[in-house]
Amino acid sequence: MEGYAKTPLSNTYAGAPDFRGNDSSLVSALKTLLFFTILMVTLPIGLYFASKAYIFEGSLQMSNSDSYFYAAIVAVLAVHVVLALFVYVAWNEGSTKDKGKHD
Repeated sequence: MEGYAKTPLSNTYAGAPDFRGNDSSLVSALKTLLFFTILMVTLPIGLYFASKAYIFEGSLQMSNSDSYFYAAIVAVLAVHVVLALFVYVAWNEGSTKDKGKHD
């Protein structure tokens, strides 16, 4: 046990990594995530009630139970569209900054 050198902990631990150079990309990613989170909550719910009241019961004169069913399909389709848009934006988010840097 005497052969081991005692080194202070402050010399061996470098600390947390410094991510200050990526603040703009982090803020941009969080803004994108917040936008699509709000869109994911509001769009399907809004389309559900709007399509149920105005399209299926109002214009097409469907029964109450049928309008529930078709309005739910509209809401599910809206969720899929928002998810596809999020994946598209997230996939292309980093590549738009790098397009001008290619040699």
